[in-house]
Amino acid sequence: MKFLQAGHLPTLVACFLYFDLSFAIWVLLGPMAVLIAQDLHLSAGQKGLMVAVPVLAGAALRFVNGILVGQWKPKFTGIVMQLVVIVGLLAAWKLGIHSFTQILMLGVVLGVAGASFAIALPMVSYWYPPEHQGTALGLAGAGNSGTVFASLFAPALAIALGWQNVLGLAALPLIAVLLLFVFAAKNSPNCPPRKTVADYARLLKKTDSWWLMFFYAVSFGGFVGLSSFLPIYFHDQYGLAPVTAGYFTAVCVFAGSFARPFGGALADRIGGTRALSVVYVTVAVVLLVISQAALPAAAALGVLVFGMAMLGMGNGAVFQLVPQRFGSDVGLMTGLVGMTGGVGGFYLAASLGYAKELSGSYTIGFVAFAALAMVAWSGITSVRPRWRADAAQFATVRV
Repeated sequence: MKFLQAGHLPTLVACFLYFDLSFAIWVLLGPMAVLIAQDLHLSAGQKGLMVAVPVLAGAALRFVNGILVGQWKPKFTGIVMQLVVIVGLLAAWKLGIHSFTQILMLGVVLGVAGASFAIALPMVSYWYPPEHQGTALGLAGAGNSGTVFASLFAPALAIALGWQNVLGLAALPLIAVLLLFVFAAKNSPNCPPRKTVADYARLLKKTDSWWLMFFYAVSFGGFVGLSSFLPIYFHDQYGLAPVTAGYFTAVCVFAGSFARPFGGALADRIGGTRALSVVYVTVAVVLLVISQAALPAAAALGVLVFGMAMLGMGNGAVFQLVPQRFGSDVGLMTGLVGMTGGVGGFYLAASLGYAKELSGSYTIGFVAFAALAMVAWSGITSVRPRWRADAAQFATVRV
């Protein structure tokens, strides 16, 4: 198979696992949110903010990691960041969490894990040629399936052991994956020269940068925002027990994670812009249906599974486009695009919490994000002719 011969498989596997476990830690508060909220006596708005802060912190730190990947190379950056998360989790477990402020501080530490995105994806991307970028980045990006493990196991473990003990337990698989990453992953000889903050400024002057950032803010923002908030939603909206709400969320997250590499592969075949134009319309419809709160729990689960799968495909499609538009600046653009993806997730999770607190329902939060999806559809439709014309000169690349 040409794909297996095109890059470095041990690096791809190590980056997938690094990304996978990091994402499980990133959204760890979401599956345990009901139990944490009971212990800390949190309001609906505080619950939304609690699960949104790790997403926002991860967004900001992806920008930082984008710079560090250019300065230190991906492997060393990944090792340093993983050590920060491990130490932070062990400290939280040992010292304990006793207030809303402290849980927000922990959320910032968990954001470091979410920033692994800006390390793993460039590390893989540098190994693969343009015609395999969508597949390679889709497989590496499928590490967001770690959110499934958090949803499946964290609620039950929190009930059995206490949610604070889960924080210490979570450090153990991170240590194992860190060791694999150290010995298996390698920096590509095609890593570009060091980049600086000035290079970010150069990219931000380009309209295409802002489009890609916005597209990912909607697709990945929708995915991670819902991944973090759905345990709360299923508990509050349908009265599901924390473990059951975690299982419902796990099914949704699995669909989105499983679909991501298919989105990348589909984008390689038909073009990322065409794939995204379908994704955004479909997601808007799904969110509008859910906003009406008229479906029973099982039907709502089915609709959300479909919607999360479409968001996952959209994530893969966006990252098929990034190396095509910014081949020599993949690390920088991964940081920028990943940052805005996190901002979108923060907005969605926080807005759903405050919508519930202020209006008594989640309708306004879902409708607002559906509107953003339609703006994204309009944007991808407007740039598609120009991007396809630019790509026409490369016979093996489709956008």
